[in-house]
Amino acid sequence: MNSDLDLATRQMIGTAFPDGAFRSTDGTRFTAREFPASSFILFIYPKTGRPDVAEAPQWSMVPGAKGCTAESCEFRDLASDFAAIGYSLLGLSSQHSEYQQEAAERLHLGYPLLSDPEFTLVSALGLPTFEFDSERLYVRSTLVVSAGIITHVQLGITDAAGHPRHLLEQLRNLLVSEHHNDSDDAQSKHHGGHGSHRHRVGVNTFIAHAR
Repeated sequence: MNSDLDLATRQMIGTAFPDGAFRSTDGTRFTAREFPASSFILFIYPKTGRPDVAEAPQWSMVPGAKGCTAESCEFRDLASDFAAIGYSLLGLSSQHSEYQQEAAERLHLGYPLLSDPEFTLVSALGLPTFEFDSERLYVRSTLVVSAGIITHVQLGITDAAGHPRHLLEQLRNLLVSEHHNDSDDAQSKHHGGHGSHRHRVGVNTFIAHAR
């Protein structure tokens, strides 16, 4: 990860997810405050293509640009695994909701896609963007949010297809580490100690490198 993305990552972790409203492919407007799930993963992608529209030949040369369909489908296939550890899934791009609806239906996505054509998350969080054919697009990134707080951040993801499973493994490992820490604390208190003073896994400990 380059230094700019690393700094942006560190600045985002531990901050509140912005209370904006985003049009969703499920026909509602998403706001983090009203979202029924307390924890969610928001994967941010540049844009999805369409079968009837030819892809620009230069698109595949942009690092991390290609692979939105593969990433979306992998998140779809792993949705139950993420749910098992307490996370709902959401996708977001700068495309309009009507355009996203085609992808959601064609790919049979079981989670909503959010539309942010005004780049609200850039203004609120400083998420990175890039220009392609005079169009501004989001850099592929992922935010993990728990109880309204951003706990994990990945920016500049280049392995779109492999990213969802890699993220799942990282979150599972964090839960295992937290469980072990809780067990150690309980044992220490049982034997008259004051609990472990080791740094707990969670906010401010997950600075992920792009993958």
